[in-house]
Amino acid sequence: MAVAVGIDVAKDFHWAVITVAESGKVLLSRRVDNTPSDIGALVGQIAEAQAAHGPATVGIDVLGGIAALLEAMLLQADLTVVHVPGIAVNRARRATVGGERKSDPKDARVIADQVRMRGDLRPVQPDRELDIELRLLVGRRGDLVTDATRRAARLRDLLTSIHPGLERIVDVTSKLGLHLLTRYVTPGEIRSAGVEGLLAHLGQVRNVKASTIRALAEAAARAATAQHVVIPGERVAADLVRELAAEALAAQERLKQIDARIRKVLDRHPDGALILSMPGMGATLTAQFLAETRGIARFASPDQLASAAGLAPVLKQSGKVRYLQRATAGNKALKRVFYQSAFIAITCDAASRAFYERKRAAGKRHHQALIALARRRVNVLHAILRNRTPYDPGHRVRAAA
Repeated sequence: MAVAVGIDVAKDFHWAVITVAESGKVLLSRRVDNTPSDIGALVGQIAEAQAAHGPATVGIDVLGGIAALLEAMLLQADLTVVHVPGIAVNRARRATVGGERKSDPKDARVIADQVRMRGDLRPVQPDRELDIELRLLVGRRGDLVTDATRRAARLRDLLTSIHPGLERIVDVTSKLGLHLLTRYVTPGEIRSAGVEGLLAHLGQVRNVKASTIRALAEAAARAATAQHVVIPGERVAADLVRELAAEALAAQERLKQIDARIRKVLDRHPDGALILSMPGMGATLTAQFLAETRGIARFASPDQLASAAGLAPVLKQSGKVRYLQRATAGNKALKRVFYQSAFIAITCDAASRAFYERKRAAGKRHHQALIALARRRVNVLHAILRNRTPYDPGHRVRAAA
């Protein structure tokens, strides 16, 4: 590397700094509009610097999203691109003179210096179309789940304000409970309908046992009988409940459609079947893993993958004091994938359960044992993808011993 380039990514424009790697001399520092023409001009200036000084390495602090166009054009120009995480940029800037002062040119210079001095930055690889599809679908799925959580909380709050007895018996996340709330909310409405009216309405829900439907109808009728007080604002609150319940049902159907699309993409993905062969890695977690890692090629070893996920213990040493502690950094979404899959695996995989029980017997708490299992599963999953072989329970037992 003879030329180090740092690019501070932003929405409307980026800032680029081109330096000589050996001396740190700044060859160029300028604003780069987030347009094909201006990014193309920057690529040309990097090529000129390469011709004069040698190969260039470009560091960017954001992947995808607002950096998608920049990233694609740099890679199409066959430039070596590495990722300099934002937290590394912030901490490196604070170590400079006047480090509390932040500006785009300064951050771009810090990124260029990180590229000059560090050899452990992860390279950025061109994304496969399937990985991009998964990333977009997983992002949309996350939005729907977040909205569903917020909507359920609002439903509970509104129900409690006008009909607390009904709120205690209705599951506002289930199709049956939501279907009830699309029509009957207030005590007066439920008393007027009676049990038979409720049964007629709830009977429209498919794939639900008749006994479950009757139990909800009778419980709702009892709650309505117990409350004859009319709360101020009841009518408007009930209308809002009905509206939110209808939105929730529509969102559930949309979530099913997203999940179906994710499964279809996984069927075509070269890594999909391999990852799905591992106990605990269902379609959703597999898609999240592929979306977050952007391909296993970025991680040369299981240790690098574990470190990226925040699952590798961190060494703390000062003088004679030396100890390991749990990592607080790392990709939280990736860590969640391994943690949740470990939680599922202890209920469906004998080897995972045995490993978990050994950790518990050694005095580890439940959370600590699951973290240890998640870390061990990083090794197994990395080996599966590296060797292109599905999960083998026998191999897993030996690895966990």
